[in-house]
Amino acid sequence: MGKTILAIGGHIGDMELTAGGVMATNYLEGGKNITLALTAGERGNPPHLSVAEYREQKINEAKAFMNMMNGEALVLKYSDGELPNNEEVRREVAEIIVKYKPDVIVTHWHSKMHKDHNATHYIVQDAQFIAGVVGDSNGKKHYAPVYFCENWEDDNDFDPYISVDISKGFELWKEALHTQWFVMNSKDFKYFDYYTSLAKCRGALAKKDYAECFNIHDYKKKIVKESL
Repeated sequence: MGKTILAIGGHIGDMELTAGGVMATNYLEGGKNITLALTAGERGNPPHLSVAEYREQKINEAKAFMNMMNGEALVLKYSDGELPNNEEVRREVAEIIVKYKPDVIVTHWHSKMHKDHNATHYIVQDAQFIAGVVGDSNGKKHYAPVYFCENWEDDNDFDPYISVDISKGFELWKEALHTQWFVMNSKDFKYFDYYTSLAKCRGALAKKDYAECFNIHDYKKKIVKESL
Protein backbone atom coordinates (compact mmCIF):
# COMPACT_ATOMS: atom_id res chain seq x y z
CA MET A 1 0.00 0.00 0.00
CA GLY A 2 1.16 3.51 -0.74
CA LYS A 3 1.82 6.23 1.79
CA THR A 4 0.97 9.91 2.13
CA ILE A 5 4.11 11.84 1.22
CA LEU A 6 4.56 15.55 1.88
CA ALA A 7 7.45 16.95 -0.18
CA ILE A 8 8.48 20.45 0.94
CA GLY A 9 10.74 22.55 -1.28
CA GLY A 10 12.07 26.06 -1.38
CA HIS A 11 10.68 26.45 -4.90
CA ILE A 12 8.33 24.77 -7.30
CA GLY A 13 10.40 22.17 -9.10
CA ASP A 14 12.77 21.27 -6.28
CA MET A 15 10.82 18.32 -4.96
CA GLU A 16 9.54 17.37 -8.40
CA LEU A 17 13.18 16.78 -9.41
CA THR A 18 14.57 15.24 -6.24
CA ALA A 19 11.63 13.17 -4.99
CA GLY A 20 9.48 12.91 -8.10
CA GLY A 21 10.40 9.31 -8.75
CA VAL A 22 9.39 8.35 -5.24
CA MET A 23 6.11 10.24 -5.60
CA ALA A 24 5.38 8.60 -8.95
CA THR A 25 6.06 5.15 -7.52
CA ASN A 26 4.00 5.96 -4.44
CA TYR A 27 1.08 6.98 -6.65
CA LEU A 28 1.28 3.73 -8.63
CA GLU A 29 1.23 1.83 -5.34
CA GLY A 30 -1.96 3.60 -4.26
CA GLY A 31 -0.45 6.44 -2.26
CA LYS A 32 -1.16 10.16 -1.97
CA ASN A 33 1.37 12.91 -2.69
CA ILE A 34 1.45 16.58 -1.66
CA THR A 35 4.05 19.14 -2.67
CA LEU A 36 4.51 22.31 -0.66
CA ALA A 37 6.65 25.02 -2.24
CA LEU A 38 7.56 27.80 0.17
CA THR A 39 8.18 30.12 -2.80
CA ALA A 40 7.25 29.67 -6.45
CA GLY A 41 10.82 30.04 -7.73
CA GLU A 42 9.61 32.81 -10.00
CA ARG A 43 12.88 34.73 -10.32
CA GLY A 44 14.21 32.20 -12.79
CA ASN A 45 11.82 33.74 -15.28
CA PRO A 46 12.55 33.36 -19.02
CA PRO A 47 12.99 36.55 -21.10
CA HIS A 48 9.48 36.40 -22.54
CA LEU A 49 7.78 36.43 -19.11
CA SER A 50 7.77 38.87 -16.22
CA VAL A 51 8.47 37.62 -12.70
CA ALA A 52 4.74 37.86 -11.89
CA GLU A 53 3.78 36.02 -15.07
CA TYR A 54 6.31 33.29 -14.40
CA ARG A 55 5.03 32.87 -10.85
CA GLU A 56 1.56 32.17 -12.25
CA GLN A 57 3.03 29.76 -14.80
CA LYS A 58 5.04 27.96 -12.12
CA ILE A 59 1.96 27.48 -9.95
CA ASN A 60 0.16 25.98 -12.94
CA GLU A 61 3.17 23.75 -13.59
CA ALA A 62 3.11 22.52 -10.01
CA LYS A 63 -0.56 21.64 -10.36
CA ALA A 64 0.03 19.88 -13.68
CA PHE A 65 2.81 17.76 -12.19
CA MET A 66 0.73 16.76 -9.20
CA ASN A 67 -2.31 15.99 -11.34
CA MET A 68 -0.18 13.18 -12.75
CA MET A 69 0.73 11.98 -9.24
CA ASN A 70 -2.69 11.67 -7.56
CA GLY A 71 -1.62 14.71 -5.62
CA GLU A 72 -2.06 18.29 -4.60
CA ALA A 73 0.30 21.24 -5.07
CA LEU A 74 0.48 23.91 -2.38
CA VAL A 75 2.43 27.17 -2.74
CA LEU A 76 3.02 29.75 -0.01
CA LYS A 77 3.06 33.51 -0.55
CA TYR A 78 6.77 34.16 -0.10
CA SER A 79 8.98 35.62 -2.84
CA ASP A 80 11.76 33.66 -4.49
CA GLY A 81 15.08 34.50 -2.84
CA GLU A 82 13.41 36.16 0.13
CA LEU A 83 12.13 33.22 2.15
CA PRO A 84 12.34 34.12 5.85
CA ASN A 85 13.14 31.55 8.48
CA ASN A 86 10.77 32.85 11.11
CA GLU A 87 7.96 31.71 13.37
CA GLU A 88 5.25 32.66 10.88
CA VAL A 89 6.59 30.33 8.19
CA ARG A 90 7.26 27.53 10.67
CA ARG A 91 3.69 27.75 11.96
CA GLU A 92 2.27 27.73 8.42
CA VAL A 93 4.19 24.59 7.57
CA ALA A 94 3.23 22.95 10.87
CA GLU A 95 -0.46 23.64 10.15
CA ILE A 96 -0.09 21.88 6.79
CA ILE A 97 1.66 18.90 8.38
CA VAL A 98 -1.19 18.46 10.85
CA LYS A 99 -3.85 18.98 8.18
CA TYR A 100 -2.51 16.44 5.67
CA LYS A 101 -1.09 13.95 8.21
CA PRO A 102 1.74 12.62 6.02
CA ASP A 103 3.45 9.35 6.75
CA VAL A 104 6.70 10.80 5.44
CA ILE A 105 8.11 14.30 4.91
CA VAL A 106 10.93 14.94 2.42
CA THR A 107 12.79 18.22 2.05
CA HIS A 108 16.16 19.86 1.37
CA TRP A 109 19.51 18.99 2.86
CA HIS A 110 21.31 22.09 4.16
CA SER A 111 22.88 24.36 1.54
CA LYS A 112 25.60 27.00 1.39
CA MET A 113 24.79 27.63 -2.26
CA HIS A 114 21.10 28.43 -1.98
CA LYS A 115 19.54 30.63 0.71
CA ASP A 116 15.97 29.39 0.20
CA HIS A 117 17.00 25.74 0.28
CA ASN A 118 18.93 26.28 3.48
CA ALA A 119 16.06 28.14 5.14
CA THR A 120 13.65 25.38 4.10
CA HIS A 121 15.93 22.74 5.64
CA TYR A 122 15.60 24.36 9.06
CA ILE A 123 11.99 25.56 8.72
CA VAL A 124 10.76 22.02 8.05
CA GLN A 125 12.54 20.55 11.05
CA ASP A 126 11.13 23.20 13.38
CA ALA A 127 7.67 22.75 11.82
CA GLN A 128 7.94 18.99 12.35
CA PHE A 129 8.60 19.66 16.05
CA ILE A 130 5.73 22.15 16.34
CA ALA A 131 3.29 19.81 14.57
CA GLY A 132 4.25 16.85 16.72
CA VAL A 133 4.69 18.51 20.11
CA VAL A 134 2.78 21.80 20.17
CA GLY A 135 0.14 21.15 17.53
CA ASP A 136 -1.79 23.38 15.17
CA SER A 137 -4.05 26.32 16.03
CA ASN A 138 -6.67 23.86 17.30
CA GLY A 139 -4.23 21.85 19.38
CA LYS A 140 -4.26 18.86 17.03
CA LYS A 141 -0.92 17.15 16.56
CA HIS A 142 0.79 14.98 13.99
CA TYR A 143 4.30 13.58 13.71
CA ALA A 144 6.06 12.33 10.59
CA PRO A 145 9.75 11.53 10.02
CA VAL A 146 11.81 13.84 7.80
CA TYR A 147 14.16 12.66 5.05
CA PHE A 148 16.49 14.89 3.05
CA CYS A 149 16.64 14.77 -0.75
CA GLU A 150 19.70 14.66 -2.98
CA ASN A 151 20.06 17.97 -4.82
CA TRP A 152 23.13 19.20 -6.71
CA GLU A 153 22.59 22.71 -5.27
CA ASP A 154 22.78 21.51 -1.67
CA ASP A 155 25.99 20.84 0.24
CA ASN A 156 28.45 18.18 -0.86
CA ASP A 157 28.48 16.51 2.56
CA PHE A 158 25.18 14.87 1.62
CA ASP A 159 25.37 11.17 2.43
CA PRO A 160 23.17 8.99 0.19
CA TYR A 161 22.21 6.89 3.18
CA ILE A 162 18.85 5.53 1.96
CA SER A 163 18.16 4.34 -1.58
CA VAL A 164 14.53 4.02 -2.67
CA ASP A 165 13.64 1.89 -5.69
CA ILE A 166 11.72 4.10 -8.15
CA SER A 167 11.79 1.70 -11.09
CA LYS A 168 7.99 1.34 -11.13
CA GLY A 169 7.41 5.09 -11.35
CA PHE A 170 10.43 6.15 -13.40
CA GLU A 171 8.69 6.56 -16.76
CA LEU A 172 5.77 8.44 -15.21
CA TRP A 173 8.21 10.75 -13.42
CA LYS A 174 10.10 11.43 -16.66
CA GLU A 175 6.84 12.28 -18.40
CA ALA A 176 5.72 14.53 -15.53
CA LEU A 177 9.00 16.48 -15.58
CA HIS A 178 7.99 17.85 -18.97
CA THR A 179 5.44 20.02 -17.16
CA GLN A 180 8.31 22.05 -15.65
CA TRP A 181 9.56 24.72 -18.08
CA PHE A 182 12.93 25.25 -16.42
CA VAL A 183 13.66 21.53 -16.23
CA MET A 184 13.33 21.14 -19.98
CA ASN A 185 14.53 24.57 -21.16
CA SER A 186 17.15 25.94 -18.78
CA LYS A 187 20.34 27.13 -20.54
CA ASP A 188 22.23 27.14 -17.23
CA PHE A 189 21.89 23.50 -16.19
CA LYS A 190 20.60 20.32 -17.84
CA TYR A 191 18.18 19.41 -15.05
CA PHE A 192 16.35 16.64 -16.87
CA ASP A 193 19.51 14.90 -18.01
CA TYR A 194 21.20 15.22 -14.63
CA TYR A 195 18.41 13.92 -12.43
CA THR A 196 17.26 11.09 -14.69
CA SER A 197 20.89 9.98 -15.14
CA LEU A 198 21.47 10.25 -11.39
CA ALA A 199 18.48 7.95 -10.84
CA LYS A 200 20.07 5.40 -13.17
CA CYS A 201 23.43 5.63 -11.35
CA ARG A 202 21.85 5.39 -7.90
CA GLY A 203 19.78 2.46 -9.11
CA ALA A 204 22.89 0.62 -10.27
CA LEU A 205 24.48 1.04 -6.84
CA ALA A 206 21.27 -0.19 -5.18
CA LYS A 207 21.02 -3.13 -7.62
CA LYS A 208 17.76 -1.72 -8.99
CA ASP A 209 16.90 -0.14 -12.33
CA TYR A 210 16.39 3.33 -10.87
CA ALA A 211 16.61 4.84 -7.40
CA GLU A 212 16.47 8.14 -5.54
CA CYS A 213 18.61 8.71 -2.45
CA PHE A 214 17.88 10.40 0.86
CA ASN A 215 19.84 11.32 3.95
CA ILE A 216 19.02 11.51 7.66
CA HIS A 217 20.87 13.13 10.52
CA ASP A 218 23.85 11.27 11.93
CA TYR A 219 22.22 10.78 15.31
CA LYS A 220 19.54 8.67 13.60
CA LYS A 221 22.10 6.42 11.89
CA LYS A 222 22.30 4.06 14.81
CA ILE A 223 21.03 0.66 13.73
CA VAL A 224 20.71 -1.89 16.53
CA LYS A 225 20.90 -5.60 15.72
CA GLU A 226 21.14 -8.66 17.89
CA SER A 227 23.82 -10.06 15.61
CA LEU A 228 25.38 -9.51 12.19
